[in-house]
This record gives sequence, C-alpha cells and structure tokens, in this order.
Amino acid sequence: MMNNDKTYNRFKKKERGGLKLGISQGDINGIGYEVMLKCFYDSRTMEHCTPILYGSSKVLSYHKKLTQVPDFSFINIRYPNQAEANKFNILNIIQEEVKIDIGQPTETGGKLAAMSLDMACEDLMAGKLDAIVTNPINKKAIQSENFKFPGHTEYLTRKFNVEDSLMIMTSNKIHIGIMTNHLALADVPKAITRDLLRKKLRIFNESLKRDFCIRMPKIAVLALNPHAGDYGLNGDEDQKIISPIIKELFDKGMLVFGPYPADGFFASNAINNFDGVLALYHDQGLIPFKLMSFTEGVNFTAGLPFVRTSPAHGTAYEIAGKNQASAQSFRNAVFLACDIIKNRKEYDELNANPLPFAKKTNVIDEDLTAELQKEEEQDL
Repeated sequence: MMNNDKTYNRFKKKERGGLKLGISQGDINGIGYEVMLKCFYDSRTMEHCTPILYGSSKVLSYHKKLTQVPDFSFINIRYPNQAEANKFNILNIIQEEVKIDIGQPTETGGKLAAMSLDMACEDLMAGKLDAIVTNPINKKAIQSENFKFPGHTEYLTRKFNVEDSLMIMTSNKIHIGIMTNHLALADVPKAITRDLLRKKLRIFNESLKRDFCIRMPKIAVLALNPHAGDYGLNGDEDQKIISPIIKELFDKGMLVFGPYPADGFFASNAINNFDGVLALYHDQGLIPFKLMSFTEGVNFTAGLPFVRTSPAHGTAYEIAGKNQASAQSFRNAVFLACDIIKNRKEYDELNANPLPFAKKTNVIDEDLTAELQKEEEQDL
C-alpha cells in the first residue's frame, strides 16, 4: 500500500493515538463491522486516534472471515483506560455467543446496537473518551422501551441533555444541515416555526465557525414550497415564516440568505457560493448530498457538548457479508472526529485570547481517500 505522508503526518506533533475514539458497533448484521475492519486494517489510521469498539470480539472474528482480513489483530479490554495506542481495542459488551443473521434485521441486532451506543455515550460523558463514531443501526430493530427515537440524532440530543441539535451532512464539497431530521413529510410544514428555524440557524452558524474553522460562514436556506411559494400561490410559509427569520438574523450580522427554491439552487451550482446549506426536511438535503458525496460523506451532529460522527450510509443489508462495502465514509468519519476535536480546542483558545486565524483544511483528505478507495476496489 502506498504511503501518503500529507494526511497521515498531519498529527505528527501529537502523541500518536492520543485521542480515544469510542465506536458503537451498530447493527451486527449490516456492513458496520466490515467498513470498520477495512478502515483500521490500515494501521496508519491509528496514528490519529486510539479506537475502542463497544462490541464483541466474537462478532468481530465472524466478520474478519467474511471481510478476508485474517491477520487483523486486536486486544480485549474491560475499561477505556486500558486501551493501548496504535492497537485496535475491543471493550466486550457481551461475553456469550451471538447469533448473526447477516443481511437481516433482528431483535438481537437491535438490542446489541442500543447497548453498545448507550455504553459508549456513558463513557463519553464521563470523560473516558474524546469522541464517538457511530456505526449504522436499523431504526426499526433498535426500538424498545429504552430506545424510542427515530435515529441517532434524536437519541443523542436527549442523552446529552441539550435543547436542540442539528444533523449536518458534510464532505469536502459542502455542509448541508437538516432542519427537521427524521420526520415524516406530512408533519414537516407544521414543524417549521420561526423559533425552530432561528435555533437551527444559530447552531449551524456556530458549528461552521467552531467545528469547521470557517470564520464568516455564508449559509443558504432552502424554500419549503415549489418556487419559494410563488408569492403565496403555492404556500405562504416561505414568506411568513422563513423570510422574516432570515432578515432578522442577517440584520444581527449572520450571513444567511434565501429562501432558495431547491431545484434551481442545486441545478445552477449556486451551492458553490455558500459554506453551508440548510435544508428544511430530510430528503431535500439528503438527495443532493448523496448525489455529490455518496461514498465519502459524513453525518455529524452539531450542537452537542461532545463530538459524534457517523458514516453517511445505512446498514446496507443487500451487500452485507459480501465484502463489497467501501470504508471511505467510515474512514472520513474517524478523521473528521479527530479534526473537530482539534478545531474546537483551537477555536476556544483563540476566543479566550483572540488572534486572527485563517480557514483550515480538514483531516478529510481527497487525495488520501481517493488512493485508499482505489486500493479497496483493486482488492475486491
């Protein structure tokens, strides 16, 4: 495998593996273990962080055979403080054998996904971890008396006791915030209020500055209705709710613009004029994002006191166990978590002792990820 010092030496002044990165196992029947194995099989990734999987060594061994990485080594630990740098660490959340039904949602898979996530979050809140990367879950299988949330974002918002958060789909191309998360389309219009829009835009603006080192971010807000309502002909939410908040925040110094009809906005490449785009509902933001960044995109939850990233794909049952999944999105989620930790520390230090600073380059490196993706494709 070729070396690429540009990215992997970016943390050379840090202690190797100094950041403890918790990883929730997600659904054991999906591609989570596969992409994780492919990511950390390249040991250079562990120069940035010390990975700690909240999962099962027995499940990992099963997926090792399917992924054809028999020489992937790991160590078992009982507590995060036992994790070894430059090693893949497994904190076993269950000791007994687990039935794996590859490519199928099961009650066991959902139960273990919730257990892993909860344990990782508890250790993160206790200061035993620096960040978490969450593997994909099956949102139906994970439902229980203890988990009644439509997705990770809503669970983490409640778990970390914050008033609100923002799902941001991010890549080197763009940052797209999703205002209403995992909400049925029929419920979207009544959920869009001036107060919610104001909160989401403030979270977005602060995250672009603190997490992504964009000093004066420009944010575009997409319209709810076709053609932004056509002056009330196709709905009046854009005129009565969205436009007044955009003006209010702009007058207070936030560089926020719109509302822009989504079809024309993306078709005209207007996206290139902005640092972030706020979509009002899930598919309005996810469809263009995945068209632009399907293999390398990352899901990041802004507004939390802790750093959480995730690959932008799901469990992908249809290819689970077939050794076909790309690790690029998961790898970028690892790099981005490390990057945001560093960015937040520097931002907070600069705000305590203000000095001019420039926009910085994220750890997500296009040359590196392209190289590793090419190597993966050659290995399949």
